[in-house]
Amino acid sequence: MGVLDKFEKGVERVVSNAFAKAFKSEVKPVELASALRREIDDRAAVVGRDRTVVPNEFVIELSPVDHEQVVEWGAEPLADELAANVTEHATGQRYAFLGPVTVAFVENDELETGRFLVRSATVRGAVAPATTVAASQRHPLIDIDGQRYLLTGPVTVIGRGSEADIIVDDPGVSRRHLEIRVTPDAVIATDLGSTNGTYVEGHHVPAATLVDGNTITIGRTRILFWTGSDDDEDR
Repeated sequence: MGVLDKFEKGVERVVSNAFAKAFKSEVKPVELASALRREIDDRAAVVGRDRTVVPNEFVIELSPVDHEQVVEWGAEPLADELAANVTEHATGQRYAFLGPVTVAFVENDELETGRFLVRSATVRGAVAPATTVAASQRHPLIDIDGQRYLLTGPVTVIGRGSEADIIVDDPGVSRRHLEIRVTPDAVIATDLGSTNGTYVEGHHVPAATLVDGNTITIGRTRILFWTGSDDDEDR
């Protein structure tokens, strides 16, 4: 099954048949997905050995009619499906993101129904989807319940609250539970005064210097940590 086919299946999972009818003669979700894929292909920038960075923040400008239909149906689930599709495409092409992938919709009064524009930007964040297995001391990789993240910022907060950089759906995890700080000399995990504490390799610790292959446990959630030899620096 192709990436766009999987995208269409994903849309079908989160919408009713009314969605297909709503887009009968206007902008189609698959057209938006294709446009975002072309956007990252066109703006891919080689910044080092085996490292090609692509935009991670996207704004889709829609005509008033198309924008209204997207909002009435539910812009958030469509944006989530589009972001997932972009991430999957980037993984297949071994592109790298510098921050989380986001998609937003805005209204443009000058556009005719069925027409749209895509704007994109490369914006560094605390974490980014891991599109390759490469990890480094500068950009470690963590795995949380099968979802992999590249730590692209100096400080990453993991917790249950919306203010965390990585949100974990676990009642045993505090709203701001764990901080992972990447420094030139080491990667340090620090408990942020959580209720249930933080465990590294089974040991209850207030803070610990992480090494390749460590397992961190918060609540019932296991976090696998990887690092390796340094990659080329970002420009």
